Amino acid sequence: MHKKLTITIDEQVYKGLYQVVGKGEISQFIENLVRPYVIEDDLDTAYKQMAADEDREMEAMEWAEALISDISNEPR
Repeated sequence: MHKKLTITIDEQVYKGLYQVVGKGEISQFIENLVRPYVIEDDLDTAYKQMAADEDREMEAMEWAEALISDISNEPR
C-alpha cells in the first residue's frame, strides 16, 4: 500500500528531478533512495545479496585495489 506524502524542496532540485528522473518516476526514485535508511531488513538483505555475488565482489575488490595504487603514486 502506498501513502501520499507532500514535501517541499528547492525549485532547482525539483527541476533536476523532473529532467533526470522524469515526471512519473520521481516518487519511486525518492522511495528507492530513502528505503535503506528507514527499513533495516531491506538493507541487510541487500548487503547479503551483494556479498553472495562473487563476480561483483571480485570487481569491487579490483576497483578498490586500483584506487589504492593510484593514491600511492601521488606526490604529498
